[in-house]
Amino acid sequence: MIEKSINNDIYYTLAKPHRAEIKIKGSSFIASVCSVNTKTDAMLFLDTIRSEFFDATHNCFAYQIGHNGLEYRFSDDGEPNGTAGKPILFTLKKYDVSDVICVVTRYFGGTKLGVGGLSKAYQESAAAALAECERKPIHITQKINIYCTYEIINVIKRLISQYAVSFTETYQDTIDISAEVHKSKADEFIQQIITLTNGKATGIKVKE
Repeated sequence: MIEKSINNDIYYTLAKPHRAEIKIKGSSFIASVCSVNTKTDAMLFLDTIRSEFFDATHNCFAYQIGHNGLEYRFSDDGEPNGTAGKPILFTLKKYDVSDVICVVTRYFGGTKLGVGGLSKAYQESAAAALAECERKPIHITQKINIYCTYEIINVIKRLISQYAVSFTETYQDTIDISAEVHKSKADEFIQQIITLTNGKATGIKVKE
């Protein structure tokens, strides 16, 4: 059972590509899944699969990108309407992953499966691949730049350890820190810096 993400600062994608194959009444269903950052990346992956399985009967797919999978697309690639792309997309949502494409390649085995059978086959093949995948988090962050003196760096570093997902720092006459903070905590983080340093941290700015 996949635990659904309820944190609006985090969603999940796949740690690495994976492939699984199932056979139903002579037909082979090969599901290939991969993380993608854009729809262009998704289409490039689809083209790769189509080239690899150029002789397949169908290469059906679905992808979704971004938090809550608001950017998505699916295709039945010649299968009866609604029997392939939508079941694949449904499975991506079921496994709570985004920035992901799943391509299910079918080699027809001579026996028709019917609308219900096809829908189940595409869903099960996508699930077979996704069930074996490790998920990795995607953090929804805001970049915040902070300029401070050595006098208050310990206070800043304590706050960074509490709030920042990641950060970089440059030490010169003053210290330049660039911190990635969850968007929902960005304002609170800035206010804490101002309060706990008595306004001594200068040049605090949010980078869009």
